[in-house]
Amino acid sequence: MTELLLSSPSALPGRLRLPVIGSPMFLVSNPALVIAQCCAGVVGSFPALNARPQEELDAWLTGIAEGLAAYRRRNPLAVVAPYAVNLIVHQSNQRLEDDLATCVRHRVPIVITSLHAPDRVVEQVHAYGGIVLHDVTTLRHAKKAIGAGVDGLILVCAGAGGHAGALSPFALASEVRAIFDGLLVLAGAISHGQGILAAQALGCDLAYMGTRFIASEESSAAPLHKQMIVDGTADDILYTPHFSGVPGNYLKPSIRAAGLDPDHLVKEDKQAVDFGKPKRWKDIWGSGQGIGAISAVLPAAQIVEQLREEYRQASRRLGIPG
Repeated sequence: MTELLLSSPSALPGRLRLPVIGSPMFLVSNPALVIAQCCAGVVGSFPALNARPQEELDAWLTGIAEGLAAYRRRNPLAVVAPYAVNLIVHQSNQRLEDDLATCVRHRVPIVITSLHAPDRVVEQVHAYGGIVLHDVTTLRHAKKAIGAGVDGLILVCAGAGGHAGALSPFALASEVRAIFDGLLVLAGAISHGQGILAAQALGCDLAYMGTRFIASEESSAAPLHKQMIVDGTADDILYTPHFSGVPGNYLKPSIRAAGLDPDHLVKEDKQAVDFGKPKRWKDIWGSGQGIGAISAVLPAAQIVEQLREEYRQASRRLGIPG
């Protein structure tokens, strides 16, 4: 397990074949997808809450570690990326303490935190040599996370899947980079290699990609969810707080399939948010605005190879070596 730990946060990009973190997706990410992503050379991740019941998290982490170790034995020269687990640091998450203890016991290399300044998480993860990346949507949130001692910030900008922010990446990346010299990860409608290079041009170290991997063979997304991703365009995405009280991007066809009109939704009570339980909305499916670049359901390894080729071609067009 310790060989997956990083010598320092700044070492992360050098441990990857492509500067990408596969973002943790509620009810979609699973150990098979994480292993496939890491073996392909990008960070794979999943929300701890996807492992149900809570005791299953231990088995998931054991399986991921064993799967990556087996791949390294078969492919000793391969670049195998570290993996990450997402913890929801929110008062509604009754599993937080148990999930954090499990992550600490397994010495999870990267912990991604969301929704609240992760002071206690940072302290415990740093104690064994792991790093903490925190989701932010505004400069105010970024400052709080920096104050908590995080190693990196994930800028969840307009167009990202799930609980996305409303700010342009051009605005947020510039403002955060001016006050923070740690790792910056950019999220927001990045679905091809050109977008990865663009994230770096904005001063970020890594791209955060979720939607691109919904349409992977390994993901737990329902077949119809995957097909909606393949068939859809940015016009099929609705940004609304209706389903959780927090604004997010969702597929309009899934809203219609649930018998609702995406043009006439009422905002839910924000006090009723519960990030720990699937609700009646579990068939309302999330997606980022970058779905127009996705045309097929493929193995995760093949997706990464396509991204690498697109990244190389974009670099060559700009006269960038490599």
